[in-house]
Amino acid sequence: MYSVILCGGSGTRLWPLSRKNYPKQFLNLYSDHSLIQETFLRISKIIPKKNIYFISNQESYFNVLNQIREIYPELSEDQIITEPTGLNTAPAIAYAMRYLKEKVKIRKDKQVIFLPSDHYIGNEKEYVKVIKSAMKENKDYIGTIGITPTAPETGYGYIQKSRKKVSHFRVVEFKEKPNKKTAEKYIKSGKYVWNGGMYIFNFQTFEKELKKHSPEIYEYFKENLETFTEKFNELPSISIDYAISEKSKKVIVFEGDFGWSDIGSFDALADLMIQNGKDENPKHIKINSKNTFIHSKTGKLITVTGVDNLIVVESNDSILIQKRGESEKVKDVVEHLKDNGHKEINDNMIVHRPWGKYEVLIDEDKNKVKKITVYPGKILSLQMHYHRAEHWVVIKGTAEVVNGDKTIILSKDEGTFIPKLTRHRLANPGKIDLEIIEVQSGSYLEEDDIIRFDDEYGRVEKK
Repeated sequence: MYSVILCGGSGTRLWPLSRKNYPKQFLNLYSDHSLIQETFLRISKIIPKKNIYFISNQESYFNVLNQIREIYPELSEDQIITEPTGLNTAPAIAYAMRYLKEKVKIRKDKQVIFLPSDHYIGNEKEYVKVIKSAMKENKDYIGTIGITPTAPETGYGYIQKSRKKVSHFRVVEFKEKPNKKTAEKYIKSGKYVWNGGMYIFNFQTFEKELKKHSPEIYEYFKENLETFTEKFNELPSISIDYAISEKSKKVIVFEGDFGWSDIGSFDALADLMIQNGKDENPKHIKINSKNTFIHSKTGKLITVTGVDNLIVVESNDSILIQKRGESEKVKDVVEHLKDNGHKEINDNMIVHRPWGKYEVLIDEDKNKVKKITVYPGKILSLQMHYHRAEHWVVIKGTAEVVNGDKTIILSKDEGTFIPKLTRHRLANPGKIDLEIIEVQSGSYLEEDDIIRFDDEYGRVEKK
């Protein structure tokens, strides 16, 4: 058995926590692990870790690698499949299946389960039971996991099921997100489950159904991986639901009731935190306020008084205040920020890189202060800046620094000054995280003032 975790989504519905360059699946929302780490840990109770793969866009590759290696250091880079272009779930799944067949050489009858990377599962024991049963019973079908509905939700798609056979139901029809009245009818009939976006099939079944129902993708899928990669951006951006499952007669659904949520909005996050008794925080003070949820990424003291039915979300650089029940309007905020060129749409004050991360502490016109964390054994590019000088001070760990024509070792409380137009490089030769404070000064301090001469992560511009 194999699993592929889909982790290329942008997750803008949870802005300002989720950003284009650090979307929802990499956030710690309800536990000490991120959503993608939780997904990996759950499925690893069923499938060997070496058989769990990820498909990601190029921008998130190192986020996946770094986060999964935190909990599974043996993760191979070959377990992360990188989409040539971010399209939708049908091209991504087709690309992953071609990769597994050609590179991993899986057998055509081996079951593969595709999972979203950003969902919540409340009852892990029941989840494992349902998935194990589904993987065993699916055989030559397109299997999906349907969630027992608990309310007439309008934010989820629905699946109409027919009579039960062994541990599954035949699928009658997939339904788009309904209005409230229709959703209530679905719940009352007992014939519908929520569409959780989880799919199980083997290579031969997927190939047959793709050829029958989505020939525009199959024409590329039948090629070898190299050719498929070259032509990938010519594929339609279409979901697996539209491409196959809504058309196929071979779809079955395994029903599960394991406390599922796609955490697709702050209303959903608020409900989840309240349900689990995790919404109380001594730094979140609510005076004469009802049905108000506060979430803080920085741990700041936040107080509200005399307000009802609000959601307050605070991150390093932004604050969102919205009415309860109107989470869908976050997309309007995101569109406004995008249209008006706000940088907060892409990066947070904490920015993750393949070698570690940095946090902007002060950002003024002629000076900027960052806290930089470099993971053990990692190294930054050999670079220089035209418009700024930098002063580095080590606050934790050991730094190996290239500064012009010198290479020096710095320990805690030691530092070095790097003039502009000077080639420099930072590395962590130690076994613990390296942390430094970087003070920048100059006429221009943005990230595009970086000239790279050598880089382990392929970011040197070709001339």
